[in-house]
This record gives sequence, C-alpha cells and structure tokens, in this order.
Amino acid sequence: MQTYLVGGAVRDALLGLPPGDRDWVVVGETQASMEAAGFRAVGADFPVFLHPASGEEYALARTERKSGRGHRGFVVDADPSVTLEQDLHRRDFTINAIAQAPDGTLVDPYGGHRDLQDRVLRHVGPAFAEDPLRVLRAGRFMARFAPLGFTVAPDTMALMRAMVDAGELADLVPERVWQELRRALASAAPSAFLRTLHDAGALAAVLPEVDALYGVPQRAEYHPEVDTGVHVEMVCDMAARLAPGDDLVGFAALTHDLGKALTPSSQLPRHVNHEHAGVAPLRALCERLRIPAQHRQLAEAACREHLNVHRFYELRASTVEALIARCDGYRRPERIAQLATVCEADKRGRGGAAEDAYPQGPALLAAHAAARAVRAADLGPGRDGAPLDGPALGEALRQARIGAIAQALSKPR
Repeated sequence: MQTYLVGGAVRDALLGLPPGDRDWVVVGETQASMEAAGFRAVGADFPVFLHPASGEEYALARTERKSGRGHRGFVVDADPSVTLEQDLHRRDFTINAIAQAPDGTLVDPYGGHRDLQDRVLRHVGPAFAEDPLRVLRAGRFMARFAPLGFTVAPDTMALMRAMVDAGELADLVPERVWQELRRALASAAPSAFLRTLHDAGALAAVLPEVDALYGVPQRAEYHPEVDTGVHVEMVCDMAARLAPGDDLVGFAALTHDLGKALTPSSQLPRHVNHEHAGVAPLRALCERLRIPAQHRQLAEAACREHLNVHRFYELRASTVEALIARCDGYRRPERIAQLATVCEADKRGRGGAAEDAYPQGPALLAAHAAARAVRAADLGPGRDGAPLDGPALGEALRQARIGAIAQALSKPR
C-alpha cells in the first residue's frame, strides 16, 4: 500500500512547529481493498478511512471537478489511477501540497517547501477559484502564520479579489464562515485574518458590520491609530495575547465597537452612545452567522458595558451591582472575568498602550467576588421578624451585595 503523510503535519514539521493531527493519502487502492486491510470507512463526501490501529485518517488519492456553486459543489473521483501529484494539485496552498513518503522523502511538485522558506502563502493553481471557502482559509492561515513573517502572494490576492468580485462568497454557508472565523480568533494574530479579508474585499461580504469600521475616525488623543478598523485589529491581537486560544473572548473583542460605524458623520470623530448603538448590528451578525449563545451573550455584554468598565472607579456601588446583574454574573460568574479581559484588550489595543496597566479589571473582579460572597442564608429576618422571601428577599440580597461592593471599593488600590 502506497501511503504518504500530507498537509498540515508535513507543513508544520518543516516549520518546526509542534505536531498536530496526521493525515495520510493512499495511492492505488479502492474502498474494497482498504476495508479488506482492516480500515473502517467514515467519509461521507469522499473516501476516508480510519487506520485499524492508530485511528488516523487515510484518504484515497482523489481529484475534484466543479459541478455547482459553493464549497460543496464538486464531483469527486477516487479511482485507483489517480496519482499523488494529481491529489496534491487539488489542494489550496502550496505549503499544504507537500507529501512525505515513509522513508522521509518529500514529494513537492508545486514548490511548497520553497514557499515555506520564503514565508509566502500561494495558491496551487487556478482550481483555487472554484472553492470560495479558500478565501477565508487564506485569512485564517495568515492569522496563524503572520507572526512567522508570512505574506500572501500578489497573484493569490488578485485571484481572491476576482472571486469576491464574481460574488462567489455569497454561496458560503454560515456554519463554515463561523468555523473559519472562530479558528482565526483563536490564533496568534487575528488582525491578519481581518486585514487579509479586508484587502481582498471579502470582509465586506462575510462580516460587513466589521468591514464598515475601516476608515471611521476616532479621537486621536484616545486612539492614536485613529482608524476604527485598525483599532479593532489591535484589540483582537491583544485579546489573543491576554487569552491565548480563547475564541469566546476574541469574538467579543472583534464586535465590541460595531456601533462606531453608525455614528453620524456630523459627530465624528466623537462616538456618543456607540456602545448601545452597537447592540443591533451585533445581534444581526450573530443571527446571520448562527453564532453560539455563549459567544453572543459575552459579546453583547462587552459591547454594552465596555465604557462602564473603563470608568469603573467613577461608578457607584449600586451601579456596579447592576452591571454584574445585567451580565448574568451571579449565575455565570466566569462571564465577569471574560468581560474584564475584553475591556483590558480594548484599552490596551491602541497605539502606544500595549504595555499599560489596567487596574479596572482586578477592581471589577474584586467587587464581583465580594458580591458573590453574600448569601441569602446569611440575611436576617424582615422588619416584622418573619423570614424573607420573594421580592423582599431579592431586594435584601441586592442591598447586601451593594454594601459588600462598597466595602470592596473602599479598600486602597
């Protein structure tokens, strides 16, 4: 059986990165011969098998022919006559089109090793244009590899722009857009995803609410970067630094300033009430892409509350308690820590502020801890001596929490 290690496992090994999942291509076999050798078929769209001992995926070498619109509109041919070179030719980028034989020999017909050395993301061939999802994959790979010095090849960027102009991205299903976005937000440089898609014109097609932020000015004394789109890039990168691999925090960072795109031009560069204006476009984005509930809820809390957290030391204890309650911080205590991280990313994700302290975060966490330490069982009876219950208990608990927060806020910083 002719088997070759392919794709990300080969690429990452050549880059000196930690190994991930290993995928294999098998040449010259059929489904019957694979099953006879003990492999278990699992592929729904094309022939993929699990190794009987390792459980790793082995796919028959295949070609693909475009048969319709979208990323699923393909006819797959996995005939035993398909060669390894033909299989590699259908892949997206040259750095993913390198195979390794069992003896360690590289099979690299499209120059992927050279592009790895040159730090270039380049498409394999014209068939790239047949799958619109590959535009998003280009952004996602840049989110991972930009810190290593990678850039997108000019001819690849030109091809992506042509795909966008042809309306190809309109056929992407929401779940696949979210999958690529989520992985980009969990990468080291989400800004490279946004910048790549923006430069290709693709961001307007898949995230128009975010794309609308580019070119919107902010007050330079607070935002030396001025451009709101650039600010969001910086916030996403800071979120990735503060909470590595956390796409939940990353999504809230991405969407916290959507309201600034709606500021009337007569008010610019000020953005009065943008935190509340941003809730509607955030909800529209979440509905369109079917964003998971936990991501929606944190993002909405960050959009609505980030200015309150920034001015935390100006807030009364009752206002802090109401903020915690609005964010569901008693039932979901982890949300307050996540909110604090998003707000810190916002404050430090601007020109010259990357190393600034953000004491508001720890102060919010201390107030939250004090409020959570209050227990209904510790409250005394009502004025009439009867045990508290119903609305009276709720109000007494709220007042006790406000008192605990006030005490926490009075401690020296």
